[in-house]
Amino acid sequence: MKITGGCLCGAVRYESSAAPVIARVCWCRLCQYLGAGSGTVNACFKTESFTVRGETTDYPGVADSGNIMHRRFCPTCGTPLFSEAESRPHLIFVRAGSLDDREVVKPAMTIWTSAAPSWACITDDLPRVERQPPPPASSP
Repeated sequence: MKITGGCLCGAVRYESSAAPVIARVCWCRLCQYLGAGSGTVNACFKTESFTVRGETTDYPGVADSGNIMHRRFCPTCGTPLFSEAESRPHLIFVRAGSLDDREVVKPAMTIWTSAAPSWACITDDLPRVERQPPPPASSP
């Protein structure tokens, strides 16, 4: 299996040799900034199967969950691409909109629904979690 993606301008490209562990819709306040007001759809991959070509810029910060996060984006076009938690270095979360084939992921749940605005479009077809769920995979 080969899953590919990248930024708007093509300066950053990535590839995974394995399927995502899980995909989630996130409505935490920080994802709302990244999603221009909407939640974001994030696909979780194991870092051991993941490679990145091109330079990214890192914006570190503390997430609502308390995790120290590194959000990476293309310094040329600004496309948000990845999030990585220092507490889970074996996982990388990819913004689903940057995948070449966005059909390879289907969200399994909606998280941080407690932070969503009243007008948020949250489907009843997915389980809802008010805050941060447990990690999707344990460390190797």
